[in-house]
Amino acid sequence: MSQLEVLGIDNVMLAVGDLQQAREFYEGTLGLQVKFAVLEAGIVGYRLGPEEPGLMIRVQALPPSPPRDTPRVWLEVKDARAAAAALRQGGAHILGQPMEILTGWAVEVADPWGNVLGLTDYVKQPARGRPG
Repeated sequence: MSQLEVLGIDNVMLAVGDLQQAREFYEGTLGLQVKFAVLEAGIVGYRLGPEEPGLMIRVQALPPSPPRDTPRVWLEVKDARAAAAALRQGGAHILGQPMEILTGWAVEVADPWGNVLGLTDYVKQPARGRPG
């Protein structure tokens, strides 16, 4: 049996219940840049930094019940504590306080459908993080 050779992440897709409301959250609250949109299919893709892999949302009928048991997607940011404070001030649903981790700090935020996005930084080990 041959093994699958994984080269890396292409995109991560999250289900949302309302495309317009989701766009307001991902573009307005989080400030993500649209990479592509296939509106007739209910899909919008967002850039995550300068790399090709991105975050995609797809409209599906889901009850809004944050937070639900869901895979978590963590994104690297320059300062997780500052990002959490800004998002909280903007009305985002922050899941707890930023927590100290080996490389720096991390915090999780939920979209209106309970999809969880983690924000993590490398302030304690900058050589392991992305440049810039």
